[in-house]
Amino acid sequence: MEIKISKKPVKYEEAVKYLDKRVKEVFQNKNEELIWFLEHRSVYTCGVNFNQKDVLDKNVKIVKTNRGGKITWHGPGQLVCYFVVDISKRKKDIRKFITAIENSIIETLKDFKIISFSDRKNIGIWVMDKKEVKKIAAIGFRVKKWIAFHGFSLNLFNSLKSYKKIIPCGISDKGVSRIYDFKKISKKKIIDKLKIKLIKNLKY
Repeated sequence: MEIKISKKPVKYEEAVKYLDKRVKEVFQNKNEELIWFLEHRSVYTCGVNFNQKDVLDKNVKIVKTNRGGKITWHGPGQLVCYFVVDISKRKKDIRKFITAIENSIIETLKDFKIISFSDRKNIGIWVMDKKEVKKIAAIGFRVKKWIAFHGFSLNLFNSLKSYKKIIPCGISDKGVSRIYDFKKISKKKIIDKLKIKLIKNLKY
């Protein structure tokens, strides 16, 4: 499995193009699986379950994508982790794959003494922030020919203002949080931990 870390921001459309190409290569056994850590410039993206009502600011430009999920925001200070993982090389169980991704994020945060949890009804990773349940990581991916791709975003020290223009992931009764509000942790330390947890949990 290749671990790729991009130091400069990657344009969203270019990342999606790269993932599509990699999916074909992995399916044809021409390339290895991928875990890719990066940041995007500010961009709003929507998945296949997108609802126009979730856009509060009608001036927002949205990039449509083929991943699952609804509308979200990516931008500076947020860590994005994309993957191209062949589920057919593991147990052919998408629920088990989702759990492996969720656990990797939860265990990483736990190592930094931040308690988080998953929610079967609302996909993503959640924390208790000022006595409120808030989302700290959004998960959205697609499975094609048993290959899972796209990934998740984890809020590190990004501004949360951009989320006010949308209803993130279509969930109107819960807010959004970030690691910075709990602890000052460098992006490198988060990536180093996530890398280890993902490799471990994807061996199922």
